[in-house]
Amino acid sequence: MVETQDANALTAYNIQDKDPIVKYREIKKAFGDTEVLKGIDFDLYPGERVAIIGPSGSGKTTMARLLMTLEKPTSGTIEVDGRYLWHKEVKGQLVPADEKHLHEVRGDIGMVFQHFNLFPHMTILKNCTEAPVKALGLSKKEAEERAKEMLDKVGMLEKAKDYPASLSGGQQQRVAIARALVMRPKVMLFDEPTSALDPETVGEVLQVIKDIAKQGDMAMMLITHEMSFAHEVADRICFFDEGIIQEQGPPSQVFTQPKTERLQEFLKRFHMNGSS
Repeated sequence: MVETQDANALTAYNIQDKDPIVKYREIKKAFGDTEVLKGIDFDLYPGERVAIIGPSGSGKTTMARLLMTLEKPTSGTIEVDGRYLWHKEVKGQLVPADEKHLHEVRGDIGMVFQHFNLFPHMTILKNCTEAPVKALGLSKKEAEERAKEMLDKVGMLEKAKDYPASLSGGQQQRVAIARALVMRPKVMLFDEPTSALDPETVGEVLQVIKDIAKQGDMAMMLITHEMSFAHEVADRICFFDEGIIQEQGPPSQVFTQPKTERLQEFLKRFHMNGSS
């Protein structure tokens, strides 16, 4: 158990009578001799929006990459909607999961990366229909209907026949968000979704994410350096530093009454000084 987590604060934003949609238990991750995550216990609830903040190298992105199966934990378990992600239960014992199991559980998770990763040789519509046809088995017509609905939601339907190279960075990121939403994930991860954008396009992407956050019962994990955005959108803030969750709580508490000196120092960079 990570002693630095503020367990009492969880009661402020836990969603009563619901089980967590995501559970991290004693998660450790090392790259060589460097331990990036040092025993993380973390729950994400259906419909909850959690913003993960902290300095570079604190372990924030690694948290997301483990959930997306882009990195494998050194030890510990992760569950998604009641199923182990990196393990399977066989005769009452946990054994490493095979690729088929990883693929099935990963299907409940959508992710938007820093870089848009759109296929340059495909139209915007095709970018958004490829996965639902191949992974979900939807017909081309069903996939296109769903894709057009999501492109409309992010304000990009009129660009459906265009190619990524003709779009601005902000527009490409909005398409990437639509592409993730088409899969109807139970959990959406946003890994610094505005860090690769020009300042003038940051606002349009953040607005799209804000609009999504107001809808439905989809859980969201937002790794961000946009403090005002985190304050506005998140139900809970988790401050990472040196591989552990140093502090967590509702935005009103974390940003105005940070308990640890480390978080106070971090927030001063963003002119969110708070008081201890």
